[in-house]
Amino acid sequence: MARNRYDVDETLETPFNIHHLLRAGVYIKRHKTKMLLSLLFSAISAVCSLVGPLLIKDAINIAVPNRDYGMLIWQAVLMAVSIVLSIWFGWIRSKYMTIVGQEIIYDIRKDLFDHLQKLPFQFYDDRPHGKILTRVINYVNNVSDALSNGIINFILETFNLILIAGFMLACDVRLSLIVMAGIPLFLIVVFFIKPAQRRAWQDVSNKGSNLNAYLHESLDGAKITQSFVREEENAGIYDKLNRKYVKSWMKAQFTSNLVWYSVDNISAWVISAMYLIGLLTLGPAVQVGTLIAIASYAWRFWQPILQLSNLYNTFINAVAYLERIFEMIDEPVTIDDAPDAYELPPITGAVQFDHVTFSYDGSVNVLENLNLDIQAGESIALVGPTGAGKTTIVNLISRFYNVNEGAVKLDGHDISKVTLHSLRSQMGIMLQDSFIFSGTILDNIRYGRLDATEEEIIAAAKTVRAHDFIMEMEDGYHTQVNERGSRLSQGQKQLIAFARTLLSDPRILVLDEATSSIDAKTERLLQEGLQALLKGRTSFIIAHRLSTIKNCDRIMYVRDKGISESGSHAELIEKHGDYYHLYTAQVES
Repeated sequence: MARNRYDVDETLETPFNIHHLLRAGVYIKRHKTKMLLSLLFSAISAVCSLVGPLLIKDAINIAVPNRDYGMLIWQAVLMAVSIVLSIWFGWIRSKYMTIVGQEIIYDIRKDLFDHLQKLPFQFYDDRPHGKILTRVINYVNNVSDALSNGIINFILETFNLILIAGFMLACDVRLSLIVMAGIPLFLIVVFFIKPAQRRAWQDVSNKGSNLNAYLHESLDGAKITQSFVREEENAGIYDKLNRKYVKSWMKAQFTSNLVWYSVDNISAWVISAMYLIGLLTLGPAVQVGTLIAIASYAWRFWQPILQLSNLYNTFINAVAYLERIFEMIDEPVTIDDAPDAYELPPITGAVQFDHVTFSYDGSVNVLENLNLDIQAGESIALVGPTGAGKTTIVNLISRFYNVNEGAVKLDGHDISKVTLHSLRSQMGIMLQDSFIFSGTILDNIRYGRLDATEEEIIAAAKTVRAHDFIMEMEDGYHTQVNERGSRLSQGQKQLIAFARTLLSDPRILVLDEATSSIDAKTERLLQEGLQALLKGRTSFIIAHRLSTIKNCDRIMYVRDKGISESGSHAELIEKHGDYYHLYTAQVES
């Protein structure tokens, strides 16, 4: 799919939609008290800052001509007080909005992460992880300011604009109208510039997402890159993506600056016109103090207009980001508890596939009309060619995917009707690709059972023959392992993952190529320890090394969207069927 490529932009062709801002109101409402206080403090700060030109007007028009020094001193004191109050209330407002902004970031990220934890495997198969990280980190950061400061500033700047217009009209109506005459021209400019701004910033978002996606992929594949001496080629790809991002950013910045240039020029024209008309046309009726006060208000009058224009651009960008964020939040959780789901009681481990049909993409069936009846405590080996559906079968038991037709049952319970937690808590899954989290070895083994004691952890490690190599490390079980367990060999990682799985004490144990990275000697020791543990538990073992599954109760050959033959090792060898040919070919090799 195109969406799963780092060099393909995510299409976003919908127009500006205020609905996304309104939907984001749920995060704003959680902090409405702080935001209302911030708005109040901002308004007080704005009023205090606007007192200055009026004091200057009276000082020039009244106090100076009359040499009223007492009035000048009093106005100077008022001016100082207004400046101090304006700064103080502005600082308090800034403090509150910083808190609100970070709390909004926290809330959105929490909701995103909680939802991401529930999404099916298919979601992650279809998207580069770098693009997912971009939404969770970059987009949320950009949106938070729009939802906190942006809302407050929009209200404040609108209030300031009205307030400044009122103060200006109170000084002189005729001169004020001259200053306001530039607004229609500005609106025309904005009308033509804003659509280009939105497209430009959307392109920046796309190019940044592509860049992060490739960076994430390159970091994950760093060892492969160096092994195949691909550094220069990969650097070239990254440079190309980086240049595209820089180019899109420069274009967006240039487009955004057009608004600033327009405001700057229009305000200069109208203020010049105000001076010219005020001095030449209106004549002596206009006092110098009044003209200076109007000029001061005129410069301030266009600042809210510029800020509102920039805020509009911020909201446009925020809507684009919100659309991506809400798209992820709205991603359907296809694997979830049914409305009437109930807790799966403790099971014995009987598994039944009842006419199960399954397809990953809805077109090509991997399994068709599959029927299985597995008794509690049986050890089942699944063998067959790659892509036949072995892993699919065990994934359906864990309900990582929903069946298209039929039902999977545990002890007679349809797993689609029980809660996921009660289902998966009774299962232990060991995969070929053993993921090790950053932290200690102890933490990794305890990952699926947080209440496990250190003695139980050590016992599990001894069972899977991991104890010896762990004790050889500098801090034993408390040794810190790097992200993905880079300090450990693949075999060591698998043994730790084995201990983690066994510690959870599952009723059903799934081993998907679990011993593929373990040397033959360790595997023989491991098998000895596992025999006792497997006893009484239903187990599914997928292995290409057939010598490891000879002792399973039943071996099932998966082929042609089902099970072509089933039986013990001896029975299948005697049949001279698919398993016989596979086993003899492996022995001969």
